[in-house]
Amino acid sequence: MKIKQVDVFTDRAFLGNPVAVVIGAEDLDSTTMQRIAGWTNLSETTFLLKSTKADYRLRIFTPRQELPFAGHPTIGSAHAALESGFVPRQKRLVQECAAGLIELSVEDDGRIFLKGPAAKVQVLEKQIPSIPLVPGAKVMRIDVGPIWVVAEVSDAGSLAALKPDMTALAEWSEALGVTGTTVFAPSADAVSKIHVRSFAPAHGVPEDPVCGSGNLSVATYVGKRFGASYVARQGMQLGRDGRVSVRIHDNGVEIGGHAVTCVDGELRP
Repeated sequence: MKIKQVDVFTDRAFLGNPVAVVIGAEDLDSTTMQRIAGWTNLSETTFLLKSTKADYRLRIFTPRQELPFAGHPTIGSAHAALESGFVPRQKRLVQECAAGLIELSVEDDGRIFLKGPAAKVQVLEKQIPSIPLVPGAKVMRIDVGPIWVVAEVSDAGSLAALKPDMTALAEWSEALGVTGTTVFAPSADAVSKIHVRSFAPAHGVPEDPVCGSGNLSVATYVGKRFGASYVARQGMQLGRDGRVSVRIHDNGVEIGGHAVTCVDGELRP
């Protein structure tokens, strides 16, 4: 089987967030897929399959379990599907995954956008352990397939300096039944409106470099506070520095970005 490693939310290799994409994985069972995902040791590994309902079907695994949907793996897998010829070159794609059918579009500048699943929101009467928030900030549990607890930090400098207690965050996430915690702060830099960080230690991902579903959740949290479209920056603390383009519509949220293949090879399970 062919395998690609794709950096997402960047147009430069070795930045953004990597995803491993196994192409044509019909002969693999779930146990083997999970083992491969643990072996790649990336935040997500995906498996491209044929579909009778969409252009392709995608299964998405963290090192520890399968996800119904995730943002950067969806964009990276669409890039791999088009580049490899698994699906014909086209401007519109539909992905089948456990969360349903996900619509994607390919822009003229090469960015790939997806329309996120409808978010389910719950306000929590709890503080996030070891992360100081803006006084009075709401803490929200936002379900977009992955489930993120989202809240605001006072400024980008404080966000960058965070060193959360990963054990406490993992225990808290497991108790709430969530994927992890995504926090954000307004940005004063020239390229983005906000900075974002996402922590998912309960899934074996202490910090996700550039998180698509986390940014979908942040967009749900902020609404049009930063405008109907903006760029979020994430991953600087891990040396990855990605850019997520966000579009907020009355009927949902789109996120998008570039993707670049860094590894193109063969998998021999």
